[in-house]
Amino acid sequence: MTTAVDQGNVEIKINDKGIATIEFSHPLSNSLPGKILNKLADTITEAGNNDVIKVIILKSAGERAFCAGASFDELISINDLETGKTFFSGFANLINAARKCPKLIIGRVQGKAVGGGVGMASAVDFCYATKFASVKLSELAVGIGPFVVGPAVERKVGASAMSMMAINATEWYTAEWAREKGLYAELFDDANAMDEAINILAEKLANSNPEAMGMLKKVFWEGTENWDTLLAERTAMSGKLVLSDFTKNAINEFKGK
Repeated sequence: MTTAVDQGNVEIKINDKGIATIEFSHPLSNSLPGKILNKLADTITEAGNNDVIKVIILKSAGERAFCAGASFDELISINDLETGKTFFSGFANLINAARKCPKLIIGRVQGKAVGGGVGMASAVDFCYATKFASVKLSELAVGIGPFVVGPAVERKVGASAMSMMAINATEWYTAEWAREKGLYAELFDDANAMDEAINILAEKLANSNPEAMGMLKKVFWEGTENWDTLLAERTAMSGKLVLSDFTKNAINEFKGK
């Protein structure tokens, strides 16, 4: 029997202009089990090392949710610290893969983003979204905290906005709010209009100087050189908390809703 932890997929397509589209999918609102996190990180790293690729578009499948964040089914099965650290390392590795990738990454957010999904939207270099792309950092509500994705989110929206989301963990913040805070560059009424804008930008970037874009990317991410160590420390914090009875009960309560 295939469980939710075993489901999901990551695909990459490269067109003749050097535009790579990386798409992840999962039947549970594009949630992120460890397998998908690892494959996403590896795919981004490989795309960054592929000279054929000039620019990357990161998207999820479907029309509604962009990403529901961590897989509850996997979280609830964690019974020791090392397993917990390994799972949350998936988010750390994904953020670091996007950070280190020498190619510019355009994010496509068609719907709601929760937890790790907000972290992913924060880790891209330029992000478009629809008006339906509200955000929520729900980690505290299930007994953890946005420790691993926090640095990426804070870098994008600032400490004040990040702490608002982290503290009011059951509240949805609108796509317009996220745009005002800098998470999204622009909002669109529907996915078709967003895709048109993404294609225009991607084609412009595909014709730009690859060396200049790579240098720009390094400039954009200055000051994050310690993130390999920082995010590893954060995985231990989350890995410890997920073992508590409080967290397990909170996750089960959320799953039952």
